[in-house]
Amino acid sequence: MKIAFIVQRYGTEIIGGSEYHCRLVAEHLSEKHEVEVITTCAKNYITWENEYPEGTDRIQGVTVRRFTNSQTRDIDSFNKYSDWIFSNPHTDHDEEEWLKQQGPWCPALINYLEQKHASYDALIFFTYLYAPTVLGLSVAPKRSILVPTAHDEPAIRLNIYKSVFSKPAAMAYNTTVERGFLKNNFSIIPKREEIVGCGVELSTENHLNLEKIDQAFLEKDDEDSASSMKSNPMRGSAFRRRHRLYAPIVLYGGRIDPGKGCEELIEYFNAYVNQKGDATLALMGLKLMPIPETPFIKFAGMLSETERLEALEAADVVVVPSPHESLSLLALEAFSVGTPILASARSDVLTDHCQRSNAGLYYSDCDEFVECLNLLIKDRKLSLSMGINGQNYVKNNYSWQVVLAKYERLIGGVAKKRNNRSSRSGRYQRRSNRSQTRTKQQP
Repeated sequence: MKIAFIVQRYGTEIIGGSEYHCRLVAEHLSEKHEVEVITTCAKNYITWENEYPEGTDRIQGVTVRRFTNSQTRDIDSFNKYSDWIFSNPHTDHDEEEWLKQQGPWCPALINYLEQKHASYDALIFFTYLYAPTVLGLSVAPKRSILVPTAHDEPAIRLNIYKSVFSKPAAMAYNTTVERGFLKNNFSIIPKREEIVGCGVELSTENHLNLEKIDQAFLEKDDEDSASSMKSNPMRGSAFRRRHRLYAPIVLYGGRIDPGKGCEELIEYFNAYVNQKGDATLALMGLKLMPIPETPFIKFAGMLSETERLEALEAADVVVVPSPHESLSLLALEAFSVGTPILASARSDVLTDHCQRSNAGLYYSDCDEFVECLNLLIKDRKLSLSMGINGQNYVKNNYSWQVVLAKYERLIGGVAKKRNNRSSRSGRYQRRSNRSQTRTKQQP
């Protein structure tokens, strides 16, 4: 089948968020289907400036069609407009203006969809929030699948989104929590729906090593030696050497941004250190806020896929401080390598992951953060047991085999009518050709 993914920006440099999620799914489906990504020329979601060249590109087996945005975003002006529209009576026209100011505003992308949508068996839209989805879903709703990546935020309460969730023929939710939130707040009547999420690679070798380590460690009876074993030197040793990290590691990965809970994370980690905690906080990802220069905070920067894996393995704890998550690939990636998480209790998605996996703890204030972090670092038996629980959770719910099977069902459902029409047309054409051949053969 020929499948189009529609997303606001796309590229190997874009790590995290719905864009990264989209790329992973597109690349895996391209192994079986003809996949194209329809996106903008933007690389930066703050400005939506056209940085990629317009036209067709090929990225890791996927055809990417880029279209130029007609305007950039003034983030200060947009934030002021958002503050006003979220707290004052306004018109539908005001919301249309808000959507345009939010960006990316790319009429050329919508024009392409209107002209070429019939050439695709299915259209998969990633994230409800932006104009390419809001406008694009109206083009061919009966062959559209929405991956909403939604959570409770001011924007989702705007009237402009009320019809968005009722348009697509199929919905691919990230979690049961996301599905429940949307069902409770919107009229959603898709013909097909699945709780899908995103696939995560699970290393069989790492899984077996962790079990061996765990078994050997759990047989120890010496509690003093257990508490003194701060980290496992076999896991992530390359990352530790590269960044000269010798104490236990608390790792965060993603946008280093106040909106992701990073200011609060640093504040709470300071409290942990002041109470004689000896771990180091390692931050990997794009820095969008100042980071204090202290010996117990290490900025690792943007890492390659291999280095990210090494960092996740090296960590004693992966902290997920964001209060707004629809899935959290960071949490799932931590689970996949057997590292427990410490998550914000303000995110229902994260607390649900922790409860269903039994592979992480969550905190609602600074005292709970410090208490939970001390427990995960000092109680190695608990930590390693959670590590195996996390790997089993990913294997059963978020392996690529499980996730791709769900996408195949959704795609088959929305593409069915089109395929039947194409099949009937093909059979008619073949019968017509045979009839013409017989007629020509008659004397």
